[in-house]
Amino acid sequence: MSVVGLGTWQLGADWGEVSDDDAQAVLEASAEAGVTFYDTADVYGDGRSERAIAAFLAAHPDAGFTVATKMGRAVEQVPENYRAEAFRTWVDDSRRRLGVETLDLVQLHCPPSETIADDATYDALDALVADGSIAAYGVSVETVDQALEAMRRPHLATVQIILNAFRLKPLDVVLPAAESAGIGIIARVPLASGLLSGRYDRTTTFAPDDHRTYNRDGSAFDVGETFSGVDFGTGIQAAQEFSALVAGSGLDLTPAQAALAWVWQQPGVSTVIPGARTAEQARANAAAGSAAPLPPDFLEAVAGIYDRHLRAEIHDRW
Repeated sequence: MSVVGLGTWQLGADWGEVSDDDAQAVLEASAEAGVTFYDTADVYGDGRSERAIAAFLAAHPDAGFTVATKMGRAVEQVPENYRAEAFRTWVDDSRRRLGVETLDLVQLHCPPSETIADDATYDALDALVADGSIAAYGVSVETVDQALEAMRRPHLATVQIILNAFRLKPLDVVLPAAESAGIGIIARVPLASGLLSGRYDRTTTFAPDDHRTYNRDGSAFDVGETFSGVDFGTGIQAAQEFSALVAGSGLDLTPAQAALAWVWQQPGVSTVIPGARTAEQARANAAAGSAAPLPPDFLEAVAGIYDRHLRAEIHDRW
């Protein structure tokens, strides 16, 4: 897979309106720029994102793209809802929407910790691999502990976790454990919901249906998914320092591209999945996949920003 993929939450919902034509333009621009890995979920726009990808796949039948989807967020996140018969229904629905016989990769979508620790979860997923409904499975997690628990399973292919210059905890143990176990790491929220793009200031507002408006307190889903759980004002201050660091380092990269390069260049990361609402954003993100190795002093300075502004606030939460 390409080291920079495409996350398609934006093409479904919760980031303001994106038209069907714009969604196809984003997908096409990503493909033209070399992206081969696309991440979606059944709940993104109640299947809208999956249907957009289906149209895209139909237009490129021999391109060899890998599409990962996720399942399990359309129900209340309690262990009793994560049963084998539910998995089968969710997988069949995604197969139909995506227009494929076998799903490349299915990830449980931030399920309860009890589900991640339950052997029956993996027995049910193994059965779906055995009958050809899915080729492989993984888990999308909120916490480091959930990632480590999932990685104890012998057939787990991937872990998807929040990793960015404002969320460093996975570097401590998750990435080394994944490398040791041969498990792929899919890094999501790589721009901290746009903070690391350097385009926002304290006066920036977002649409009412954008999670960066309605989920800052975590009332809709885990607050760690919005600005990586960082207070917006604190995040703006840290992001301004990050942008100044990029500008002063002589890198031929935008702040967003430097942030993406920082993620995919971490040992153990398989791919990073920024979202995009426009074709221009998609092309710029993909270009970060050819960035030269970031210098050690830059990496040290990123850690310094985290230590000064964010570590005390968020490090132990996820």
